[in-house]
Amino acid sequence: MKKFYAIALGLLLSAGAGAAVRGTEQTAVKRTPSQQQVENRQERAQRRAQRMAEYVRHIDSTVRSRNYQFNPQTMQRMPAGEVVQLLNPNYSLGVWDSTVDICLPYIKGYTVPYYTTVLNYTLGSVDGYTAEQTRDGWTVTFSSTLFTASTYTFTLEISTTTGGVNLTVANPWYSTVQYTGTLSQLY
Repeated sequence: MKKFYAIALGLLLSAGAGAAVRGTEQTAVKRTPSQQQVENRQERAQRRAQRMAEYVRHIDSTVRSRNYQFNPQTMQRMPAGEVVQLLNPNYSLGVWDSTVDICLPYIKGYTVPYYTTVLNYTLGSVDGYTAEQTRDGWTVTFSSTLFTASTYTFTLEISTTTGGVNLTVANPWYSTVQYTGTLSQLY
């Protein structure tokens, strides 16, 4: 029985010593930052802000130049269709000057069964091209018949903060299809 008490006492003492050591480690971590650390943080924050401002200027310049390409990564039939990943690098919507080059998968059909087709057109001109600067970035809208009897309306919502782009293609005869992706500059 004396051995049991000796072992229990030893365990309690070692647990207490471990807690005391952990307590001193915690106080060692809680030190005040030096002046150099504060300056380094401020410098990093300024560099990040400068990079963000440069990115905003880049997107603004790209949209204003009318020489850009939308690269889709996902598509979805609206309002609540399945989100489909687009892994084909050939899918894009390119705008340069007054020409629009479209190669995008598109979901046709207003009710089930839906089927996927590819919008593959080069348009020499489009109707109503507008690029409006918003609080979050840009909204670019244009429409075309795509050589059919109905009008397709294309709306690009370009975020200068996140770099993301949403493209919505609307047609009165089919469900609206929304794409998400990125924007790149055409040279």
